[in-house]
Amino acid sequence: MSGAALALVLASAAVHALWNWLVADAEDVHATSAVSLLAGAALFAPAALLTWNLDGEAIPFVLGSAALELVYFGLLATAYSRADLTFVYPIARGSAPVLVLVVSGAVLGAALGAVQVAGVLAVAAGVLLIRGVPHGGDRAALLLALAVGACIAGYTLVDDHGLEHAAALPYFELVVVLVAVPYAAAVAARGGTGALRRAMTGRALVAGAGMFGAYALTLAALELAEAAPVAALRETSVVMAALAALVLRREPEPGRRLAGAAVVFAGAAAIALG
Repeated sequence: MSGAALALVLASAAVHALWNWLVADAEDVHATSAVSLLAGAALFAPAALLTWNLDGEAIPFVLGSAALELVYFGLLATAYSRADLTFVYPIARGSAPVLVLVVSGAVLGAALGAVQVAGVLAVAAGVLLIRGVPHGGDRAALLLALAVGACIAGYTLVDDHGLEHAAALPYFELVVVLVAVPYAAAVAARGGTGALRRAMTGRALVAGAGMFGAYALTLAALELAEAAPVAALRETSVVMAALAALVLRREPEPGRRLAGAAVVFAGAAAIALG
């Protein structure tokens, strides 16, 4: 991998961790998520229109991806309202490649290598390390984080086929618009439009730019390098997020959670490279 590709994928991981931290640390996570989605869609609309290329065959995949991402953002915001970033983020991100691998092997007939199996076991060990000794208080947060991972796995598999019929930025723009509008409407119905107005802050704008920016940086990295190492290095975001949260916020048991995030990263990287 070239130095330029390495810099791009690490920047993508950092931006992804940043927008998750900004959303997770917001006063109203759901409203901030809604405003961030609307802001991201608006900021990147010009680039999407300039590169517009989307066949009719892509529409079912766009709709399927939008449905999964709508659930994803709802679950993610709910998880962040119940637990901290160092708990939710590594579990959600780390479980997604495991689920993709399992579905690919069980449903699509892909062969599973020893390195990938070891990666699955490592992710599971990392999740247990992050969670610590099981107790009732975090069970709901754990299930939410795993459900977020399932949504990531679902839209990853859908998008893998959908992008065969569309350019990446227009495809992603359409998906985000279809997520942002009903999500913002749901937030307004629950808490009134005042909740959205209060969430219109610099935090939400930066998070919205980060949602699209991380994706754009990944696309740029894929132009210069193979998908497997790019996917593996993107998982450094789980360690970056854990480090940032532990530095900026005094979260419980920092050493154990950071170690768990590192193990999750190693497992996800093994799955991607295997």
